[in-house]
Amino acid sequence: MTDLTGRVAVVTGAASGIGAGTAQEFVARGASVVVADVDERRGREVAADLGDRGVFLRTDVCEETDVAAAVGCAVETYGRLDCLVNNAGRVGAWTFLDDTSVQEWEDSFAVLCRSVFLGTKHGARAMRSQGEGGSIINVSSVAGVRTGFGPHPYSAAKAAVLQLTSTAAQELAEHRIRVNALVPGGVATRIVGRGAGLEDDALDRSVDAVRANLAAFAPIPRAGEPDDLACAAAFLASDDASFITGQCLAVDGGLSLGRRWPRNFRDEAEEAARRRRAPAAGDSPVVDREAE
Repeated sequence: MTDLTGRVAVVTGAASGIGAGTAQEFVARGASVVVADVDERRGREVAADLGDRGVFLRTDVCEETDVAAAVGCAVETYGRLDCLVNNAGRVGAWTFLDDTSVQEWEDSFAVLCRSVFLGTKHGARAMRSQGEGGSIINVSSVAGVRTGFGPHPYSAAKAAVLQLTSTAAQELAEHRIRVNALVPGGVATRIVGRGAGLEDDALDRSVDAVRANLAAFAPIPRAGEPDDLACAAAFLASDDASFITGQCLAVDGGLSLGRRWPRNFRDEAEEAARRRRAPAAGDSPVVDREAE
């Protein structure tokens, strides 16, 4: 297991889903975590489960003062900052371009892209002052590299996150601050149901339905789980990835390769191959004289 003993991280959007899974995984591997989220009830619950190595801070990732405060909380509470995971997100409404409002576009970019800029800015500032390097991990999406997996604003913002990852990695490398991105595919979290307008208990119940539906998409026939992303984040946060920066790690079950072959197509292809291998009626079998 990748060791994060003594490391300190800020994880945004950590009240549920990928963020909560990442916070839990980091603590299980020895780190301390600031759980940064606007959802106070769930955020406090996650932090309480982490014990004395977890603390919650209400954080609106669209607000620079809040993001700076989350970084400050890590330094004040645990004495340092080694990793910042820019994970907070939203899907938004699926609409045609003609029906997409400017406000929807701005709101999506604020949550999905501005937040990554702010986290990188303030996280890198703290890491530089320590002089020991660090790891910034940005959560993008398969929608940022392929079409059809998210609304227009969401997809454009997630693509922007990938480019910001590259430019930040180039600038910060001399300070031994590594900047990498995770590219999730379909992950069974509340964010999908929230994008469909569900709330409260209905939103919680939606996760199982999302899990079942997502199993049909990726070449690996199951939905992604928060733990899949959490383990990848733990690797990128650790010394095992000390020579990796500016990279986009797809944790998507192969979804970015394209949707898996339909079962009936595979069956037809296998049958055609079998017929090609079988000798036609009246043909003489080929005899391997060397084997006689």
